[in-house]
Amino acid sequence: MNIDKLKRRDFLKIMGWSGVGTTLAGCDLPSTVTLEEGKETVTSYMVPEEFVIPGIGVYYATTCQECSAGCGVHGRVREGRVLKLEGNPDSPINRGKLCQMGQSGLQTHYNPDRIEKPMMRKDGTLTEVTWGEALDLVDSKTGSTSGLSGDRFAMLTQTISGHQAVLLDAYLESIGSKNHYVHEVVNNAVWRQVSQDMLGDASPRLRFDRAKVILSFGADFIGTWVSQVHFATEYSHFRTSPRGMLIQAEPKMTLTGANADLWLATRPGTDGVLALGIANILVSKHGKDISGLPYSIQQLIKSYNITRVQEITGVSGEHIVRVADVLGERSPSLVMAGASAEGFEHGYETVAAAMLLNIILGNVGETLESGGTFPFPQLDTRTGNTSDLLAFAKAAGEQRLDVAFIYGANPVYTAPDYLGMKEKLDNIPFKVSFTSFMDETAAQADLILPMASYLEDWGTHVVDYQAGEGLIGVQQPLMEKLYPETKGFGDVMIALLKMRNVPAYSQYDDYYAYLRDAFTSLPAALKIQAGSEKVFWDQALQKGFLTVNRTKQPLATRTVAINLPEMSQDSGYPYRLIPSARLGLWDGRHANIPWLQEAPDQISKVVWDAWAEIHPKTAAKLGVKEGDLLKITSAQGSIEAKVYIYKGIHPDAIAVPLGQGHEEYGRYAKGRGVNPLKILDPAVDKKTGELAHHATRVQVAKVAKPHDNLVRFGGSETQVGRKIVATVTADQYERTEGGSGHVA
Repeated sequence: MNIDKLKRRDFLKIMGWSGVGTTLAGCDLPSTVTLEEGKETVTSYMVPEEFVIPGIGVYYATTCQECSAGCGVHGRVREGRVLKLEGNPDSPINRGKLCQMGQSGLQTHYNPDRIEKPMMRKDGTLTEVTWGEALDLVDSKTGSTSGLSGDRFAMLTQTISGHQAVLLDAYLESIGSKNHYVHEVVNNAVWRQVSQDMLGDASPRLRFDRAKVILSFGADFIGTWVSQVHFATEYSHFRTSPRGMLIQAEPKMTLTGANADLWLATRPGTDGVLALGIANILVSKHGKDISGLPYSIQQLIKSYNITRVQEITGVSGEHIVRVADVLGERSPSLVMAGASAEGFEHGYETVAAAMLLNIILGNVGETLESGGTFPFPQLDTRTGNTSDLLAFAKAAGEQRLDVAFIYGANPVYTAPDYLGMKEKLDNIPFKVSFTSFMDETAAQADLILPMASYLEDWGTHVVDYQAGEGLIGVQQPLMEKLYPETKGFGDVMIALLKMRNVPAYSQYDDYYAYLRDAFTSLPAALKIQAGSEKVFWDQALQKGFLTVNRTKQPLATRTVAINLPEMSQDSGYPYRLIPSARLGLWDGRHANIPWLQEAPDQISKVVWDAWAEIHPKTAAKLGVKEGDLLKITSAQGSIEAKVYIYKGIHPDAIAVPLGQGHEEYGRYAKGRGVNPLKILDPAVDKKTGELAHHATRVQVAKVAKPHDNLVRFGGSETQVGRKIVATVTADQYERTEGGSGHVA
């Protein structure tokens, strides 16, 4: 592109670099080292090069796309095919580690159920067509001659960022639409809102390395919360000498809860009450000063005495006092709140009560610090949530949309039945699905555009939680496309922008050309001495990311109104349903990956199925044993799942994992297990509008009909007195492997 023909501001906007003034950090990236000098890390190739030696693997850097955490990846490629994925040791996010979902990206890539060619609905049937026919149809529905009004066009996507988001915004602008809905079932939207309101930063940095105690209200930071690989690495440092103490409070034990020193089974929906009860003891017993808090907050804390709190939460007074004592005696600490706190109509107030503990304990500025402002807002993350799903369903139900593009989201599967998403999608005359697989939403689309896997596509990514450094993750193809008729999302957006005659993008043949131009323009735009444009581009590919400076300001300490309702009982529906996210199948997007179906659940060890987790007291009351079939009924419908009996759940809760119950999505996912999202009640958080995932009341009953046994690894949760696993106290650990520096 000739920059002289454009104003500098417009040029930077097109390239995604407009925003506040900034500089890149770490621009002295190493130049390529030749194979003769012993290194095998080179920039990616699109066709085999001379230096490729048969039988010798070559490693390339890219960015994982199996969830929105954005971990850095090194892929091993041999004879032009990617064979193994590992974490990028240079990435500040995952520091060489990679979870099972990241490892299984290979099976997403090589999955036999991938869609290979565009498909168009003709006479009610999806039929393969050429890309030319597919794009002509899109143009006829959205082009300048289509008569489409901008406010009747919408895009529903997964979390998106980087230059893909820049192109998406440019396309919306060309149509005159502001309807971009971003949807994720597993999210931290309530925590973000509370952090913004009480700290002035929606995504503060959590300093595990400074904390002596972590108190988590259902934040499964080792399993599914925000950036699990990063937090797992931080947690390992937290556990080294001097060893930190982890306390987890939640109604259903998560992977993080299973690693805790103290796990508290709270009655569903009472985490906020427990937080205020702990605050009460910190003030009355440990003398914490709350005189600077509003009078209403002071009175609220005083009203939650230990007797009241243990009655509401089901947590013993002894344990409540113990938690307060640990927090009062060990400073600094860190308090966080996740799914079990967020998932109710009063989720915002519950998370605010947890954040209030951070203020009282003086953690703000110590273990909670500014995450900073990302310097390029066009590239910044559009974080997904469930309130946008509700807004999209409302727009479709009210027939306010004529055209909808859906990318990376599967609303027909993730939406509760009460939303009637299938019927509401029928109200949209033209639906385009950007997908690699025939999921439930794609099966209802009018046009399917087959996407390349992330291992054969270009892109840039900016994750929401930046781990202390501003990062732009770089995604590059590790091999040629398996299916030549698939395209990357960026390539499709470039093609659509050219069809709409947007001048700034007319000269780009593909997304690669645009991305290359964006990167090679950056050194000149920011006056960075990084050598030639080619060297700068090669450095970015080689490293797998760029580091940028984020503007950081001290966090604020503000309070918000907290009004927790009294807990009520419902004899008709005595239990609370907990749709539990887990590392692996996640929200259902990985149910078509056999490696992850086969990987035992971290708690129950179940494979290839869904189950209903209940407490032994509940099982005795219902007269069921492990493997029996249980019918779980809400006011919206019912599901049936096999019983798994476990002490790590509150007797008032019934937990069913997310991920199964697909009606489409390929041979490994279809017709397997149940989807607990389908029977959710129409309850939302009153402040943020998020779906109240944990607020649904259910009744349960044993089903007397033939069924298969529950298949899981292992046969017992106890050691049966054999002491297979040896344990030591924390004090003994500190005396030996801890402070003395002894290495076993």
